[in-house]
Amino acid sequence: MAPNHDIGFAIPAALAAELQAAADEEHRPPLDVLRDAIESYRKEQRWRRTLAYGADRARESGLTEADVPRLIAEHRQEKRKGLQSG
Repeated sequence: MAPNHDIGFAIPAALAAELQAAADEEHRPPLDVLRDAIESYRKEQRWRRTLAYGADRARESGLTEADVPRLIAEHRQEKRKGLQSG
């Protein structure tokens, strides 16, 4: 793990109170709750980018949501054939 990097910033009092309340509920230091919140936010952002990428590729390929069940069935059939022959 990378060494700690101290940064200083201010947050609104209401948000600080929310952070402290969450920390108290979980019996954890506020910094741990904040760290988890940032990590969760970044993970969500990566997931949203992945979904957007998939939607862009599907649109470029001319695929629609209606195609999904057929594509899944085709993939499963190909996979079964591969298992049977190999």
